[in-house]
Parts: sequence; structure tokens; C-alpha cells
Amino acid sequence: MDDRYLVKTVKKPVDWRVTVPGSKSMTNRALLLAALSDGTVEVEGVLFSDDSRHFLGALAALGFALRVDEKEKKVSVTGCGGRIPKKEAEIDVGSAGTAARFLTAMLGFSDGRYMIQASEQMKRRPMLPLFELLLSAGARITYLEKEGFLPVTICGRGYREEGTVCEPVPAVAGENPAPDVPLTLPLDISKSTQFLSALLLISPMIRQGLKVHITSEKTDGSYIRITRNMMEEFGVTAGFDGRDYTVPAGASYRRSRYAVEPDMSAACYFYAAAAVTGGCAVVRNVHMDNTQGDLKFLTVLEQMGAAVEETADGIRVTGPQEGRLHGVTVDMNDFSDQALTLAAIAPFADAPVMIRHIGHIRLQESDRIHAIMEALKTLGISCEEEEDAVTIFPGKPHGGIIHTYEDHRVAMAFAVTGLRAEGVWIDNPGCCAKTFEEYFQVLDTLT
Repeated sequence: MDDRYLVKTVKKPVDWRVTVPGSKSMTNRALLLAALSDGTVEVEGVLFSDDSRHFLGALAALGFALRVDEKEKKVSVTGCGGRIPKKEAEIDVGSAGTAARFLTAMLGFSDGRYMIQASEQMKRRPMLPLFELLLSAGARITYLEKEGFLPVTICGRGYREEGTVCEPVPAVAGENPAPDVPLTLPLDISKSTQFLSALLLISPMIRQGLKVHITSEKTDGSYIRITRNMMEEFGVTAGFDGRDYTVPAGASYRRSRYAVEPDMSAACYFYAAAAVTGGCAVVRNVHMDNTQGDLKFLTVLEQMGAAVEETADGIRVTGPQEGRLHGVTVDMNDFSDQALTLAAIAPFADAPVMIRHIGHIRLQESDRIHAIMEALKTLGISCEEEEDAVTIFPGKPHGGIIHTYEDHRVAMAFAVTGLRAEGVWIDNPGCCAKTFEEYFQVLDTLT
């Protein structure tokens, strides 16, 4: 793909029927669940992207038997009941945050010794809370560059060295270990829920059971609910009493087939396009029973004047006449991947749009609040930045080059702005390969 992509403006309301790839979040969870299962799992509807290919490459490097069919969007994984086939290996998680967190947790509770490499982008993303938990549980970690960040060498909790097994770890600091007492770990999830999802997903590796005590004000989230739902579909229930998450001793995953949902995050770009052009978009096979948190973005579009309805083919969004959107104030903490999408259509609203409680997106593939501010200023739109929020004022965007910071969501979101604003260029459109490598080809076809 060229270094820059010129978005084609549309001269009339869109009328689109679109198919999007499988969910990135669910694909990576399904691959990990399959690898930890007892037996072979056929995963269908797999998203093939940079992230998932790094995940698959890591599983292959660890010795798991895989059969990959990209054309049919299928992967077969033969799990080893919570064991890792190779006791020494090197893996590369690239820029995949979920792969980095999930696989690091798995290796931390293994009986092997592993090296984890990562891209320069991933080396800047926080890992310390997970490292600290693994260290407290008995893993050993050697930082190869900067302390608290990838790359690392990790020796799992049960790693044998010179004929000796690591000592059992007390269930709670200061207590004697007991086989019938769950391993108890404290965790703050105010900045990321991926660390909790990682611990829950690998919990069947902890034969004594697991209890995670949440120390932050935030105790739940949409991605945690996806994790728990998928674990249950694989036969393991993760309990939650409002403060503590628990997984019983002796839990194990068993399933022969699993179908990944279409990616709601990807669908939202097309729904936003319908809203901002006063047109209509149907995303095939995305329905109201979709379990992903970004489904909440449809409620925001309704508040802005769009109509949302279920159809046999999929959810249909119809924008208000001439794309005349209303201003809103929204807490997007629980579906923050769509903060960029809302920011991209906010200039066309009739009143300011305030996006609140999104401070954690500064620590994702880019500082996404900064990316929002820079993109809108480039297009001539007034906006105000806070540590945890942005406010965007109505205006008429002009053309400009959107710097994407190698962040796929910046590229995909601000392409929607270009549907109504002449001369919007997306720098480095190839960064979309992280989750939706054909996004701009699809947009070309539609426009």
C-alpha cells in the first residue's frame, strides 16, 4: 500500500452492505483458550492480521500443533491441558498488546524458560503490573532492555533448574502454602483490564485455584466480561462478587469448535460513516446479541440522531438527514476504542462533543488523546484536552495529512472524517494490518 491514502469524499448519503473480519479480542482469547485446552479445538471466523499472526507464530514457537487455513478463516489448535510443549523457546509478540499480556502470563505459570521479544512500539507499552504479579507468584524475570518493559527472559513458576523445582508460593503473603487454598493476587485495573483477563484466561494452569482481589475503584469492564463469557463457553466459570474474581481448583478447558464473532470495533467505522453522511450501513452478521463492548457505540449514535435497527442480515444504522448530528457528553471508559471514531465525526455535530474517562488510551498503540488533538487541529477543528477527556467543538474540517503514529485506529477513524471533508490524507495506511488489513481496499470499493 502507498505511504499515504487520499480519502474519497462522498457526494450523497452512503448505502453500504459490508462484511468485517472476526474480532481481534475474541480471536486472541480463543487461540489462548484452545492452546490451554485438553485436546484439539477448531476456531472459526479467525481474524488474520499482524496481531493474530504474531500470536500464532508464538504458539508455533512454543511447540503447539497448528493447522492454519487463512482462506477459510480457520485455525486448529491442539492443546496440552495447560502444559507448554517446549520448555525453552523464543517468541516475538510484535506490537500485539493482547498477545504480549496473555502469553507472558501463560509463560509465567509454566515450567519452562523463555525469551519474549517485541516491536519498538510494544516495548513502550506498560507491562510492569503483570510482571510484578508474576514475580510475586514465583516466576523469575530478567529485563533485557528497560526495567518494567519488554523484552524479557522469563522462567515460569514451576521451572526446574539443576534438578530443583521452584518453591511453592504462599496463597497470600505471610501465609503457609496449602494445596486447597487458592493463589491470591492483588490487582489494580484502573489503567488496563488486559492484565486481569490474562490471569483469568491462564487460571487452569494454577492447580490450586486462583483468587484475584481488585484494589482499584474500577472492578469490571466489557473486555473482562468477554473473557469470562468465553471461559465459560470452554467449560470454566470465573466467579465475581463485585471485588474478587475466583476460579476453582482443578479447572480445565474442553471444547471442540468455537466461532469468533465479527469485529464490532471494525463495524463501528461503517456505522459512523452512515451517521455522518445521513446514509445507511448494514454490517453483515453483526447483531444485537454481540458480546463486545463496542456495541455501546450504537447508543451514542442514537443520541446523536441516528436510527439503529436489527435486520436479518445484521444491524442497520441510518444517519439523520444530511448528517446533522447532535452534540453529546459520553463516558467511554468501557468502550474506549471508539473514542477516536466519535472524535472523527464530532466536528459535524450541532454542539460540542465531550468524551470523558479515557485517560488510559494514552498508553495504547499511541497516546490516543494526543492523536485526536493533533488530527483535529490539522483539519482546522477547535478542541480542548484534559488528562482524562477531550472536548471537540463544531466546525467545518478542511483537508490535511493525518499522522497515524502507527496506530490502526487513528487511521481507520479519521478516514471517516474524509468522507465529508475534501482532501483528507491518511499517512501510513498500512498500519491497519494490525487488525483489518483490507480496510482501505474495502473503503475504495464502497466509495
